[in-house]
Formats: sequence, structure tokens, C-alpha cells
Amino acid sequence: MSDIKKVVLAYSGGLDTSVIVRWLQDTYNCEVVTFTADLGQGEEVEPARAKAQALGVKEIFIEDLREEFVRDYVFPMFRANTIYEGEYLLGTSIARPLIAKRLVEIAQETGADAISHGATGKGNDQVRFEMGAYALMPGVKVIAPWREWNLTSRETLMAYCEERDIPVDFAKNKKKSPYSMDANLLHISYEGGILEDPWAEAEADMWRWSVAPEEAPDQPTYLELTYRKGDIVAIDGKEMSPAEVLAYLNKVGGANGVGRLDIVENRFVGMKSRGCYETPGGTIMLTAHRGIESITLDREAAHLKDELMPRYAKVIYNGFWWSEERKMLQQMIDYSQRNVNGDVRVKLYKGAVSVVGRRSEDSLFDESIATFEDDAGSYDQKDAEGFIKLNALRMRIAASKGRDLLKD
Repeated sequence: MSDIKKVVLAYSGGLDTSVIVRWLQDTYNCEVVTFTADLGQGEEVEPARAKAQALGVKEIFIEDLREEFVRDYVFPMFRANTIYEGEYLLGTSIARPLIAKRLVEIAQETGADAISHGATGKGNDQVRFEMGAYALMPGVKVIAPWREWNLTSRETLMAYCEERDIPVDFAKNKKKSPYSMDANLLHISYEGGILEDPWAEAEADMWRWSVAPEEAPDQPTYLELTYRKGDIVAIDGKEMSPAEVLAYLNKVGGANGVGRLDIVENRFVGMKSRGCYETPGGTIMLTAHRGIESITLDREAAHLKDELMPRYAKVIYNGFWWSEERKMLQQMIDYSQRNVNGDVRVKLYKGAVSVVGRRSEDSLFDESIATFEDDAGSYDQKDAEGFIKLNALRMRIAASKGRDLLKD
């Protein structure tokens, strides 16, 4: 007899999680609570309510978390200019800590004995969900059906549904995408299908959020982004909330072919995985943020951020958002942003994002010193001679002692 009486499931309303509802009921003889998060995935989440009800679920949570997602997770990550392995903007990774947090909170609110998710045993998401849950509720019981059952394909899942009268007409009536996809307000990802061959080019009709760069408008689009403490607060002079900012940038960026990515990444579990991503708004945000930092950040502070960023990215990618090291890094990053204020003008053209202007009352750019014209004595060029000799001193000493760097 199982001691699990109630389980909170991260529920999308799709085939996999619908099967999981019934599997949990059958396997553990328990009550299932469903939690569906609206993170801006671009599809209605309310239909999940009727699907859960048809499966006998009595406690159903459907929540709009878009503002919290962008404000408390996406924006803090972009203050660090975060990219994983030089390319990936972590669109899937950054959503998991929030879902884990709400799973745990709902479990506590409803008196549940366990939480459950639909992540497979091959991917990173199982790690991210469970790392977050254990950090916030150390004794929580986690049920991961993909690591327990023998349902290994869509066909076996469908057969399970037919045997148990699980209503999945919504799955049959739609054309099945050949890709495994995940979407939220930051990105949409594609895996599987033809993408499992790293030599095969992604099919043109796979992309959903952006036009192909070669089909983008022949005239560039300009945007003026206003920053306050490292976060965008207005676009073209119009104040916007965090979620509104990202949604608008996705729309404009996608229309200009911005944000497509095709990579092979190293998963935390050890395997390589090929994935394609569309992150139009995030691509604009990354470029623009570096633009405003270029005139407001001290040189060594900026360089230190760049040195620590890969570590910060790996922490998020591997599921350690709630760890001490991430929080320590975040405090340093946020401190660096206190003077990152001002405006950046970006140019979007056929898939490219370029910074073409930046200004700030907190700018460290001193035109009187940097000018190639007469600086009226602001900078004494003779000072450079001693500066260069002192910095060359160790190399001069080595050479004087007979060390030949051309041969060593």
C-alpha cells in the first residue's frame, strides 16, 4: 500500500501529462492535483482545466506567471549577459526554477505528499525541477514517471489511453509536430525528428516565431530601449512592464528574422544534444544590454562580469538556480547594475541586431579625453610613456636575463 495520498503534477494538458495523471492514479492509488503555468508559451492554458476535470482531478491550479517569470528570473539573468557555451540564451533552463517553486508551494498548500513532472530520464529538466524542489522543500517526494514506467513511445502512450478511456481527442485532432517543443515568453525550442541528425538542416516550416532572415523586410527597424538599473523599462519612450517588454521585442525581433539558433549543446547528464531555438526578444536584450554597459560600467567591473558569466550560465543550465553560489553571484551582478541607466538605440535588419547609439547620465565616456581632436589638455599623452615602460618591465627583465621568447 503506497503512503502517497496526494501528488501535485506539473500539467500541460498534453498527451504525456494526461497519461501521467491516470498513471499516478492507477499506480499510487492517489489523488492528483494539477498545476498549469502560463509562462507566455503562446497557447491557451485554460483548456487544461477541462482536460484535468475529465480525468477526475478536483484540485486544479492554472496561474498566469508571466510577469513574475520575466521580472524575477529572465531580467536578473540578462543583467549578467548570460549565455551557455557561447550561444544558448537558456530559455528552457530559466523557466524551471519558477515551476519548481510553485509545485512545492502548492504541495504545501494542499497537503500533498509528493510532486511529479513529465520530464524524461535523459534530459536536463528532470534535474532542474528536482534540484529546485529539494532546495525549497528538502524532504519532498518526487515521482518521475518516465524513470519508472515502460511507456517508451507515443504509440504506447496512445495505447495506454485507449485501454483506460483517457480522453485525448485533443491530441488526435491536431497534426503531430515531429519535434519536441518547449515554449515560454523567452523562447521556443525544437528537438527530435530530423534534428537528431546534426548534419541535417532544420526544415524551413519548423520555425514559428520568426521569419527567415532572407525574407525579412528590406528596410531596417530601429528601437530605443530605456534601461534602469540594468533592466529595460521602456521602448521608444513608452513605459512597459517586464512581460510587456519581452513580448514586444519578440514580435518585432521575429518580424525581422532575429533570434534563430541551431546548436549542439552538452547536457548536464553527459550526452550531447542538438536543438534549435528562437529567442528574438532575448537576442535583442543581450545586445542592447552590452551596449548600455559599455558606457556605464567600469572596465574592471565589466571584465570581471565577463569572466564570471560562464560559471553563472552553467549554474543556471545545470539546475542550481536556488543554490548559494547563484545567489552570491546574483548579488554581485545586481550591485554592478546600479548605474546601468540610459538609452540604447538598436537596428534590426535581416536577422542581425546592432547597437547604433547609446547615452546615459551615468556614462563614463568622456569625449574631452577620448577625442582625436584637440583635448585642451585633458589628457597628457606624455604620461603614456611611463605607463608602457612599467607594464613592460617584467618582460624587459626577462629579455635582459637571456630569455629568448622567439625560441621558447
